[in-house]
Amino acid sequence: MKSTAKRTSASGTPAKAPAKKTSASSAPAKATARKPTPATPTPAKKSAPAKKAAPAAVTPAKATSPKAASAKATPAKAASAKATPSKAAPTKITPAKPPRNESHTALVRRARRINRELGEVYPYAHPELDFENPFQLVVATVLSAQTTDLRVNQTTPALFGKYPTPEDLAAANPEEVEEILRPTGFFRAKTKSVIGLSKALRDDFGGEVPGRLEDLVKLPGVGRKTAFVVLGNAFGRPGITVDTHFQRLVRRWQWTDQTEPDKIEAAIGGLFPKSEWTMLSHHVIFHGRRICHARKPACGACPIAPLCPAYGEGETDPEKAQKLLKYEKGGFPGQRLNPPQSYLDAGGIPAPPLGAPAPGAVVPGASAPGAPVPASAGPAPGSPAREAG
Repeated sequence: MKSTAKRTSASGTPAKAPAKKTSASSAPAKATARKPTPATPTPAKKSAPAKKAAPAAVTPAKATSPKAASAKATPAKAASAKATPSKAAPTKITPAKPPRNESHTALVRRARRINRELGEVYPYAHPELDFENPFQLVVATVLSAQTTDLRVNQTTPALFGKYPTPEDLAAANPEEVEEILRPTGFFRAKTKSVIGLSKALRDDFGGEVPGRLEDLVKLPGVGRKTAFVVLGNAFGRPGITVDTHFQRLVRRWQWTDQTEPDKIEAAIGGLFPKSEWTMLSHHVIFHGRRICHARKPACGACPIAPLCPAYGEGETDPEKAQKLLKYEKGGFPGQRLNPPQSYLDAGGIPAPPLGAPAPGAVVPGASAPGAPVPASAGPAPGSPAREAG
C-alpha cells in the first residue's frame, strides 16, 4: 500500500505539472488579452527600456530645439557674417603680435615665411638703378643718397655719356660734373665723392672696381650699404642692403629692434641663409617702396597683411589702400629707364627720361595727359628728396 501511495503521488506530480503548464500557458493568453490594457506587467517591463531610452529620446529633442533655434537664428548670423568682411575684416586678419619671449626658431620661421610670400609677389625684384658695369653701379649708388633712384637714372645717362670710365671721370672738371649732377641734390658733395672714387679706382685698382667688401669701403663715398649693392648685383656675391626701407620694414615685422645699420645687417643675416641675402634685400625694398610706405602704409592692399605684426598702422580700407600703391602695383612707371625684361613681362612700365612726362601722367596745370612736365617737377635742385627711393 505504501508503495502504491508513493507511486500515486509520483504519478500525481505529472498531473500537477500539466496544470502548471496550463497556467503558464494561460499567462500568454491573459497577456495577449490584456495587451491593450496599460496596467499589464508586460508593458511595464517594456516601459523600463522606454525609460532608459527616454533620455536618448529626450536628448535629440533637446538637441533639436537648439538646432531649430539656430536654424531660426541662421539668417541673422549669416547676415552678420556677410557684413563681417566689410566692417570687421581688419579684426579677422590682424595677427597677434609675436610674444616678447619669441624663440629664435619661431622668429626664423616667421621671417622666412614673409620672405617667401614677398618672393611670390615680386618675382621680378631687381636693383632699381640703371647700370651696365660695376663702375656705373657704384657711381649710381653713391648718387642715390638723399634722392630717388628715378632721379639718378634720369641723370646718369648724361654723366656716363661724357665720362664712361673711371679715368675719364677722375680727370673731369668738377664744375662740369656739378652741373650734370645738380638734379640729384647735394651735387657738390656728390661730385667730390664720384671724382674721388674714380681717382682711387684709377690709382689703386687699375681702373677696375674691386670685388671685395674691405676694398670697396675704402673708396670715397662708399659705405657698407653701397658696397653690398655692388657686390650683390655686379659680382653676384650675397649681401644685405640696409637702406631706409629695409630698416623700417624689418622693425615693423619685429625681426629686430636694432636701429644702427651694421647691427640690423648682422641681426637679419642670422635669420636667412647667406645665399638669400641679395634677393631678400630686393624683396623688402620693393615692398617698402610700393606698399609699406613710411608715412601711410597701404595695409588694406598688402599681400602679407596676415603675417604682419604692424597691420593697422596704415590705411586698412581696401579701396582707399589701393589708391596708395606706387609704381607697377598702382599702374605707374617704375624707376628704371631700362628695367630688366622680367619686370616688363610682369607689366612694369619704364620710367621716362629726365624732363619727359610719365606715361599717362596728368601734370598740374596741363589740359591733357602727356603735356610737357615743368622744369620744377620733382625735388628742387640742390635739395634732398623727402625719402631715398
